[in-house]
Amino acid sequence: MENSNKLWKTIITILLLILGVAFLLPFIWMLSTSFKPEIDVFKYPIEWIPRHWQGAQNYQEVWFGEYPFATYYWNSIKVSVLTTIISVSVSSMAAYAFAKIEFIGKNALFVLVLMTFMIPSSSIIVPQFLIFKWFHLFDTHLGLILVGSFSALGTFMLRQFFMGLHHEFLDAARMDGAGQRILFTKVALPLVRPAIATYAILRFIWTWNDYQNPLIFLRSDYLSTIQIGIQKFAAESGAFYSLIMAGAVSAIIPLLLIFILGQKQVMEGIAMGGVKG
Repeated sequence: MENSNKLWKTIITILLLILGVAFLLPFIWMLSTSFKPEIDVFKYPIEWIPRHWQGAQNYQEVWFGEYPFATYYWNSIKVSVLTTIISVSVSSMAAYAFAKIEFIGKNALFVLVLMTFMIPSSSIIVPQFLIFKWFHLFDTHLGLILVGSFSALGTFMLRQFFMGLHHEFLDAARMDGAGQRILFTKVALPLVRPAIATYAILRFIWTWNDYQNPLIFLRSDYLSTIQIGIQKFAAESGAFYSLIMAGAVSAIIPLLLIFILGQKQVMEGIAMGGVKG
């Protein structure tokens, strides 16, 4: 029986390794292509390690060419970071209130918040557009930031973690005279830090990859984010796949760094969600 279990574990490990490599192949091809001259992009068989390196020229063309790639990059960083900070702050406060504070109509209000999550985002674009025009937030980064700063999913996700906190921690702090502000910032938040970090990483990735909202709510080229910039660059350089891949690699570098630096917190958040309560 023990030998049979080891055999199955070995087989499953090998299958997962093959599946992981298969998922990585498109990224490896994209990275390899970004360093090739255009003539070698579709050479068969595929040269996974470029024989002729042209990476510096490709990336120089992307960053310092006709399109202001650095401006698009900065706009995405600005919007993603501010959206993440506001969204995490609002969602964590709302989640704590729904989980640990008793007030009239709490359950009904929470159901109402969840109902907003069921509404497709595409169905409210027109009302959002009209409201933004009315408040002069159209074609501004502030409007784009506000679109992603309030998340029913974030509130629901963090509420589940706050509910897993034992009341003894909060009761002990209350006996020492702590108010709700201290209970929230000094007691509850540190205990759910992995969950906060997990949601922050997800929110940053969602905002960075967002294409629909910048396309609709931004018109000025100098305000465009990296996703819009890549689309414009691809439309202009559609025949040059090496340049497009260089732009794509540049666009995903922040996501890779965020995940690499925060993967420990993500794993702790997943483990915390599995054993809470």
